[in-house]
Amino acid sequence: MDLLPAENSIMVKKTGFRSLKLVNIDMDQVLGDKPVGVDYGRLDNGLSYYVRCNSKPKMRAALALAVKVGSVLEEEIERGVAHIVEHLAFSATQKYTNHDIVKFLESIGAEFGACQNAVTSADDTVYELFIPVDKLELLSEAISVLAEFSSEIRVSKDDLERERGAVMEEYRGNRNATGRMQDAHWLLMMAGSKYAERLPIGLEKVIRTVSPETVKQFYQKWYHLSNMAVIAVGDFPDTESVVELIKNQFGHKSSSPEPPVIPTYQVPSHEEPRFSCFIESEATGSAVIISYKTPAGELNTVRDYRDLLAESMFLYALNQRFFKIARRKDPPFFSCSTSADVLVNPLKAYMITSSCKEKGTIEALESMLIEVARVRLHGFSEREVSIVRALLMSEIESAYLERDQMQSTSFRDEYLQHFLRNEPVIGIEYEAQLQKTLLPYITAAEISKYAEKLRTSCSCVIKTIEPRASAIVDDLKNVVSKISSLEEERIISPWDDEHIPEEIVSTKPNPGNIVQQCEYSNIGATELILSNGMRVCYKSTDFLDDQVIFTGFSYGGLSELLESEYFSCSMGPTIAGEIGVYGYRPSVLMDMLAGKRAEVSTKLGAYTRTFAGDCSPSDLETALQLVYQLFTTNVTPGEEDVKIVMQMAEDMVRNQDRDPYTAFANRVKELNYGNSYFFRPTRITDLQKVDPLKACEYFNKCFKDPSTFSIVIVGNIDPSIALPLILQYLGGIPKPPEPLMQYNRDDLTGLPFTFPRTIIREVVRSPMVEEQCSVQLCFPVELNNGTMVEDIHVVGFLSKLLETKIMQVLRFKHGQIYTVGVSVFLGGNKPSRTANVRGDISINFSCDPEISSKLVDLTLDEILRLQEEGPSAEDVSTILEIEQRAHENGIQENYYWLERILHSYQSRIYSGDVGTCFEIQEEGRLKVRQSLTPRTAQLALQTILPYPCKKQYTVVILMPRTSRFTSFGRDATIIAGLAGLAVLGLSLWRRSRSSLKS
Repeated sequence: MDLLPAENSIMVKKTGFRSLKLVNIDMDQVLGDKPVGVDYGRLDNGLSYYVRCNSKPKMRAALALAVKVGSVLEEEIERGVAHIVEHLAFSATQKYTNHDIVKFLESIGAEFGACQNAVTSADDTVYELFIPVDKLELLSEAISVLAEFSSEIRVSKDDLERERGAVMEEYRGNRNATGRMQDAHWLLMMAGSKYAERLPIGLEKVIRTVSPETVKQFYQKWYHLSNMAVIAVGDFPDTESVVELIKNQFGHKSSSPEPPVIPTYQVPSHEEPRFSCFIESEATGSAVIISYKTPAGELNTVRDYRDLLAESMFLYALNQRFFKIARRKDPPFFSCSTSADVLVNPLKAYMITSSCKEKGTIEALESMLIEVARVRLHGFSEREVSIVRALLMSEIESAYLERDQMQSTSFRDEYLQHFLRNEPVIGIEYEAQLQKTLLPYITAAEISKYAEKLRTSCSCVIKTIEPRASAIVDDLKNVVSKISSLEEERIISPWDDEHIPEEIVSTKPNPGNIVQQCEYSNIGATELILSNGMRVCYKSTDFLDDQVIFTGFSYGGLSELLESEYFSCSMGPTIAGEIGVYGYRPSVLMDMLAGKRAEVSTKLGAYTRTFAGDCSPSDLETALQLVYQLFTTNVTPGEEDVKIVMQMAEDMVRNQDRDPYTAFANRVKELNYGNSYFFRPTRITDLQKVDPLKACEYFNKCFKDPSTFSIVIVGNIDPSIALPLILQYLGGIPKPPEPLMQYNRDDLTGLPFTFPRTIIREVVRSPMVEEQCSVQLCFPVELNNGTMVEDIHVVGFLSKLLETKIMQVLRFKHGQIYTVGVSVFLGGNKPSRTANVRGDISINFSCDPEISSKLVDLTLDEILRLQEEGPSAEDVSTILEIEQRAHENGIQENYYWLERILHSYQSRIYSGDVGTCFEIQEEGRLKVRQSLTPRTAQLALQTILPYPCKKQYTVVILMPRTSRFTSFGRDATIIAGLAGLAVLGLSLWRRSRSSLKS
């Protein structure tokens, strides 16, 4: 059999992945230049196009214009111009002016940022749109927008001046701790190449002073159709008509007959490792990063694909070891992971990143290097490889089963990589056949050989990051020398793995039975009351063939605790999670779940306790077994377990105090919530009072009584298979002899907090390495119980209206911010069915510190104008369109239905009939939509917000304070936190300081 996709893919899918036929392989067989499943071609003017019909989501299309032009092409006086061009595209073209493109796209429901965006990297620029296509003219207009980007971007003096502020604010935002750390690491990795000097964000001087002529010259020099591709994936009736639209919009355009050749820039290798110890006052944790650079290879043949699979298996296996080491007694690091990716077109890198305790970087580095050396000496065991093989097989099976349900954006991204990096697109059917054929024959010895690529002689860069100096370069060199000696002398012992039990549930419980069953046809759901009192509501969907999700909740949470108990009990999930809430330590459970797609998490909130799961339909039994184990396991803290958890917590609290934003966030909470202990930041003195035994006892009680829980399950459920599993593992959870934590939702204890009744404007000054400024403007909200259903929807519409209008004023009109966010918090009140709901609406943006107060006043002026004059009919129409398009997308997703049904159960109007409650909520949404006019929106702004808005609000502004650390300047390298350190994924470098929004 030759290397071709299966002919009868429909029949193959019906019989399932496990019966998918293997292929006879020739390792030298070329995978193919032409991408599979797409109408692919090239116009006479050089423009490439990719068009694919895809019905997920319905009546939507994902579009892109890919341009092989990035910041590496800039000359010294142009540093940042590629990114400026991207901004100007949305600001002004020959056809559109003053951000009319943004306004048009929003008017058809394509929200700015979420559905219209662009990214500039070192090697390329990509413009992305996600639009409705229920009308043919919408698709035509959207493609015309991409055509404008390709050759008609306007670069007048006024256009450039209007956009400088937004670009400058994006630049300033990237000069925070995380951004500086990323930039410094980039410079270290790319040293000796032009990439090191061409970060896409550019230079401040260029952003502030570059002339329109310089920007225009760069645009005209490099933006040629032969360097571009249009990608359109969506719910089209056919591809031919879309290709015709592309030809109509682009076909008449012409480029220079001899456009300049896109040059390539190499990144030099080095045999001797580079060492760096970065010390920075704003660091909120300690970390070690090891990078190994290698030329980016090509993926052309089956052999290349096999090598890629072996590399993936190596990374998986090494990460499993790091995960287990991090959960040992007194571990050398809190977390550690390795990854590999192409950073720029000529360069690939392997990176190992760990977060560790303060003054623990040397110990962490030693452990990281020892583990890689251990693999070189002893390899991975067959058992480790079998676990990794099962994981990869599970992943490709899930992708294969959902191949006809992939999102249009996923296909768009595949074709982007085909155009920009020549990555083959072979189709999921054939890829599944290849993996199924190849994986069983990739040996432990082959996988272990990849450790050779992780030698310190392989263009290695070793860096430590610390808030205070404890390691020096000589220490790093000594560790490298020590591990090299240990490896040469072969005195590093083999890996000693843990014993893994065969079954999650050793003795299967006796099934419960159904005592009541209701069908809710309006939402396509079935509700069961089980014999142990648990309520189960399931809805079968066909959105994704390999997804089942669920959430269970019970009323009564942390608000019921005395303040003296709060800090101990709130640590329950953290301490119990480290020990293992499902009856097994996390490192053991990871191996037990290998090859299965099933996970369950827990959360303790103010008023509810919840567990949530995500699994494949074939692994539903495993997921429900985890729920059973959650309810039947008693977690008992051991001294060593508690020690590492508390050490991590204390380090995190200490480190957060170095972050300039911590004092800002703390003051916002203190002002808005009356310094309530529930909202107050955790202090070291709080952690020192934690009683681990009490924490675990409380956690055990929270998930013990099934009769208090309701669970909603949504996804590809076959009731004939799922029902027996539900009865056995959920119905089989024993009910305790005495009721535990049974609360009436109307009698729960409310959180103690009050919003200020006056105007408060405060400045929080924090020492900073580089100037940052953040603003939070907050208004109290109180919703009347009588109109609650409608008011909840009204608040959603108003928050989107405010976000849109403030963006228009502060960015599009004044050009002084990058982006703005409006968020709603209504979760402070207890879920009583009778009381009013209190909360707040907050507006957040960053800006130049010198104009922060002015921008607050402009924001207040705009809100007051909306209250006094009302929005325009166009404003209301745009907000309604955005909401409707989001709703249409949502009803095609399992998570949307899960949330809607959960909200129906938790609604104030719920009285035992979830179907009726769902209907009333939907009627409330439609009623608000139908009644929303400029006048009703104006009245809502007057009643829901304080009126006039200037009479009651809080504003907190984070401002820089001169610090003794400022002198470190640009030579300092920063880190933003443990979480950021643990996920310094190479995708970060692939986009290399990219623009998030245009």
